[in-house]
Amino acid sequence: MNNFSRMLAVWLGLALATGLAAGAPAPAPTHWVASWGAAQQVPEPHNELPPQSWQDATLRQLVHTSLGGERLRVRISNAFGTEPLAVDAAGIALARAAGDPAVDATSARPLTFDGRAAVTIPAGAEYYSDPVTMAHAPGADLAISLYFKAPPARQTGHPGSRATSFVGGGNRVGAATWDDATSVEHWYALADVEVAAPSAMRAVVAVGDSITDGNGATTDGNDRWPDLLARRLRAAGRPMGVVNAGIGGGRMLRDGLGPNLAARFERDVLGRAGVSHAIVLIGVNDLGNLHRNVSDDPAVRAQLLADLRLAFRQLVERAHGRGVCVIGGTIAPYGGSDYYKPGPVNEADRRQLNEWIRTSGTFDAVADFDAALRDPAAPHLLRKDLDKGDGLHPSAAGLRALAAVVPLDALRGCRHAGRGRP
Repeated sequence: MNNFSRMLAVWLGLALATGLAAGAPAPAPTHWVASWGAAQQVPEPHNELPPQSWQDATLRQLVHTSLGGERLRVRISNAFGTEPLAVDAAGIALARAAGDPAVDATSARPLTFDGRAAVTIPAGAEYYSDPVTMAHAPGADLAISLYFKAPPARQTGHPGSRATSFVGGGNRVGAATWDDATSVEHWYALADVEVAAPSAMRAVVAVGDSITDGNGATTDGNDRWPDLLARRLRAAGRPMGVVNAGIGGGRMLRDGLGPNLAARFERDVLGRAGVSHAIVLIGVNDLGNLHRNVSDDPAVRAQLLADLRLAFRQLVERAHGRGVCVIGGTIAPYGGSDYYKPGPVNEADRRQLNEWIRTSGTFDAVADFDAALRDPAAPHLLRKDLDKGDGLHPSAAGLRALAAVVPLDALRGCRHAGRGRP
């Protein structure tokens, strides 16, 4: 074969390969979408993990996804750390069951960071793991294992997990079973799990206080109202990532057990991958704490309502600037709460704020949680079958009622999509 023939053969081969490639379907574009997440805070002393549980120890934590996928990554948080957090090894696997430290060994994968097994996360920072290929279904329970040689200077976590985590001595990241694990009902250093999802897939973040966090839900039952919303979306053929960013005792305007919502909105809501919607249910602790600890003075009450309205508008403006629509949640009755013991003027403030949420036009849509839970014969009270028993938190049936009242049509799209995004 002469040189020309060789060149012609090479050219024909390249042309054939190019033609085949052009005729082959291009892979569908994907992007990262939050499938599970938790709001971060400094655990109170009685919710901290003892220092010995971090010393040469592995922490295995189970999380319940809202989306399935083939590839995922994990975000580890040192958001409230005062010194760098050293994670000396990490891994992920499919859990055999909620509340059980055993995993499917064939699914186990190491988590790496820029190809390295260990990572040091600066104080105040959060780091993503490298992507991992691990097929899992929507609603899967994932076990994330982190090995530490030494405890953090200050812990970052989420006390209200309503899920069992496990601690064991030594590096057990790759262990399939733990026979001597110590259990704790908290999460530590985990911000979220993201999946590579089709480009049209989006996430909704439910943000609020203990009612969203899951007070009244079953430990390891994954039956908080945002969990039930995720199931409802899948059943309706409209799957979305659903992230629960509730914090027990949370308030809009002041720090409680965790940071105030105005301060944490960027990290806990707008910073989630693929977020297109937020459902905001907040205010009962702002109203209740004023009555319980400060005053029922009319001027003080009026100022609180004005400050709450302003804060809601600020959240919505920030969200719209990032292409995120906001569904406002009305505040459920708590007239039977023995903790807050609200009186008539406190109830009047709740009703006034709810009417503003419904009618002001501030929000893109409204989830009328008040209407879903109140007793028609005594609207200042939770309906008895929807009351956990403390006059404040919903029962299991109440949590189902909350999930059912979220307007799914409001989650179809967002008229602000694309605003403020590169």
